[in-house]
Amino acid sequence: MKKAILLGILLIGVILGYSASFFTGGEQDTITPAEAKAKTKQFVNNNLIPPQSDQEASIKNVEEKSGLYKVMVNVGGQEIESYLTRDGKTFFPQGMATEKNNDQQESGDTQASQKKATVDTKQETPSVKLFTMSYCPYGTQMEKALLPVQKKLGEKVDFDLQFVDYAMHGKKELDENLRQHCIEQEQPSKLMPYLECFLANKDAEKCTEQVGLNTSQIDSCVENTDEEYKVTEKYNDKSTYRGQYPVFDVNKEGNEKYDVSGSPTVVINGEKVQAPRNPDALLATICSGFEDKPEECSAQLSTQSPSPGFGTGQQQGGGSTSASCQ
Repeated sequence: MKKAILLGILLIGVILGYSASFFTGGEQDTITPAEAKAKTKQFVNNNLIPPQSDQEASIKNVEEKSGLYKVMVNVGGQEIESYLTRDGKTFFPQGMATEKNNDQQESGDTQASQKKATVDTKQETPSVKLFTMSYCPYGTQMEKALLPVQKKLGEKVDFDLQFVDYAMHGKKELDENLRQHCIEQEQPSKLMPYLECFLANKDAEKCTEQVGLNTSQIDSCVENTDEEYKVTEKYNDKSTYRGQYPVFDVNKEGNEKYDVSGSPTVVINGEKVQAPRNPDALLATICSGFEDKPEECSAQLSTQSPSPGFGTGQQQGGGSTSASCQ
């Protein structure tokens, strides 16, 4: 919700005509990329982020494109492709192409299905690791795409849910990461049913009851894991934070081994892949890791990407299927 509000504020800013008066300097005709980065960050934080918000915009990179500066603005883990005029006087949070190259592929789901990632390393039983953050909208999107694939392949793949070693969505995310980790460790057959419920309605208590989890077993695991990795202790000690985010060291070894940089990150047979986020294409990607593909790999699954975040909707408008929380 916060991210949608922030994006809406950025769009409103353009409608109201935010321009030169909100930037300091701008005397020269053309500013440098470094100046463009600094001006955009200052402008967005000072004018477009609500004062009561705990979010802060950061600028991932700046590059020249079509006579403008293309600026990637990160707000709360959501990247917004924005533009700034070369003189630094006018900011646009989104650019729309007026012409289409005939050789250019369609964006979104079509592009994702046409560019199916493949795995070079083959195994009899492919290993599929998903590194995510339990409240990252793009991590949940990947999980929802994975559910029907896992249901189809079952024990013919070795699935392992792991977590990025920092949390961007507060204490609730640390708690949910611990809960899901412990479900996989203690009651693995209940993990997928729990995720299917949780991803649909974000109600952990309801899903715990619906799936029939042994709560005493899960609670004991959560307590022990929290103590072993000092999850809550480090949350309360901001000197341990990675920037502004608390750490989550439960799967730190895997994060370091596969150079995990955000949610979601998919690793198949030890290879980090840019996995598509619609079930049909994701099935093909995972099946490329088999030594001998089982008949389940011929199944036809949905070619639509689930919507980011919680709920059961489909992504509309062919939006990005590579966005991440990082």
